[in-house]
Amino acid sequence: MGYFKALIIAAISLVAVTASAQNSGGNAAARTLKNPVPSTEASVTAGAAAYKKYCAFCHGADAKGNGPLAPKDSNPPSLTDATWTNGSTDGEIFTAIVNGTAPKSVMVGFKGKMPDQDIWHIVNFLRSLGPKTAGR
Repeated sequence: MGYFKALIIAAISLVAVTASAQNSGGNAAARTLKNPVPSTEASVTAGAAAYKKYCAFCHGADAKGNGPLAPKDSNPPSLTDATWTNGSTDGEIFTAIVNGTAPKSVMVGFKGKMPDQDIWHIVNFLRSLGPKTAGR
């Protein structure tokens, strides 16, 4: 009987892990992208400038989701906390910026609107703001 109980527990655990991974909000393909831009002081500074130009209007100067020009009731997320509903790896953040996050939110993509290198700089800048957690 112990064998069957262990088998049932293992099956339930596998289903829970699979469901959790599917609902993580991340992007499996983007998760594998590696940031080609080293996180240096120069990169973080460049990222701060690009963030101010492209992102602060909605996400706020302090990246807490309180931008003055965010569309009504859009509730941009804070980019300084440990909660990243669209994925928390560098590749997932990059992909969310490039492609936008619709239909989950109203964020439009910046593909073709800014160079990829600037987007990677923004990723490095965001990393400098938030908590240092695994996968980020």
